[in-house]
Amino acid sequence: MTDVTAGDIELVARLDGLVRPGAPAAAAVVTPAGSTLAARAAGLTSDFEIGSVSKGVTGLLYVDGLARGEITPDTTLGDLLPLGDCPAAAATLAAVSAHQSGLPRLPRASRVLRKSVDVWRHGSNPYGESLDELLAQTRATPLGSARPRYSNLGFELLGHAIAAAASTTYAELLRERIVQPLGLPDTYVPATPDQVRSDAVDGSAKNGRPRQPWTGEALGPAGGIRSSITDMARLTAALLDGSAPGIDALTPTSRFGPRVQIGAAWITIEMKKGWTVTWHNGGTGGFRSWIGLDREAGTGVVVLSATTASVDRAGFALLENART
Repeated sequence: MTDVTAGDIELVARLDGLVRPGAPAAAAVVTPAGSTLAARAAGLTSDFEIGSVSKGVTGLLYVDGLARGEITPDTTLGDLLPLGDCPAAAATLAAVSAHQSGLPRLPRASRVLRKSVDVWRHGSNPYGESLDELLAQTRATPLGSARPRYSNLGFELLGHAIAAAASTTYAELLRERIVQPLGLPDTYVPATPDQVRSDAVDGSAKNGRPRQPWTGEALGPAGGIRSSITDMARLTAALLDGSAPGIDALTPTSRFGPRVQIGAAWITIEMKKGWTVTWHNGGTGGFRSWIGLDREAGTGVVVLSATTASVDRAGFALLENART
């Protein structure tokens, strides 16, 4: 990674005031007049882990698959993945896409506590499973009640299921239906650490300790995508002008909490000041991310940071400022 500060000087200054000093960070503000980009201690094309913003991308691919007739809302995970007669096999794609399938946050057999300790102590990657390992864990996982319940497991399975419906892998589906059509050359899903590009940003904890990259075949659809601020700005522009594949993923389909609705992964919240934001955030062992859209105003913001300090407040602040 090149140690540079690049892009709009004013936005770089705003980054310094909103995101933890010293950590590599980047931001993009997209308006009807164009896009403004900035990066600190990173290049404009250096890729960051975008964490659970990957779920938003998977939501786009899910709705695109519906439009192509490859799947229906009532298609189940078991229709597409070799899950046998386990409880998760009966979950519909529509329910999974809105976090209402009853699937838990993580599979029962994933040794969550041990992995959390390893992340904290050693900065290790807790999500290195292959797809076969994920399916084996899923077969041993019970299904809870169908209520709003955020599930990393659900979106891992959703992404691989819609890829199976298209007779391809998730990484290839992303490349063919999002990366190539929108021109996002810095956006990819590394399955192993050696697939992380040489100019990629290195993640760290709040205290500056380095963290291993989060890679893994299973993880991709839920949190394994890497992207640059340049690519994320292009994606944001496509979401705002409606040209992104699967754009209806942003349209709310059900309630997800007080003043909160959800589409296919995308959260829509009614702000107290009378405006509406469609957004998603992300976090990995060494990164935080945020993307938000004011669709009525045609503005959007992305914030990427190579540290575990939240950037949600920074994202909301930049988006509100873009409205004025």
